[in-house]
Amino acid sequence: MIRKGMKLYSILFGACPKCHQESMYVNKNPYVISEVIKMQDHCSHCKTKYQIEPSFFYGSMYISYGVGIAFAIAAFIISYVILESSLTIAFAAITGTLVAFFPIIMRLSRNIWINLFMGYDKEVAHQVSKV
Repeated sequence: MIRKGMKLYSILFGACPKCHQESMYVNKNPYVISEVIKMQDHCSHCKTKYQIEPSFFYGSMYISYGVGIAFAIAAFIISYVILESSLTIAFAAITGTLVAFFPIIMRLSRNIWINLFMGYDKEVAHQVSKV
């Protein structure tokens, strides 16, 4: 069970890495392409600033590569190994998967990147919930 206080919660749901009280993104729906990477400047609950320094999220591109590879491998295993399709169909499945999940991969990468540098702070979260 994934719950507040776990790093995985912040990564999967895009919640503030410090207090887990709100979404880091302006629009929670990653498929609104014009707003896929629009983030709040800071958390309205604990005042954590998300962009630690200019161009902070450029580092998430490295994470994006790994996440994309994981999605591609999953698509290949499902199409080629489990469904026993041809290599051409497996390639099409990989391409389709990467295109369809691009917004999710992008957000997951940003979430993982910021969670490498920030962690859940129980005291901050409890102070916020008391207010």
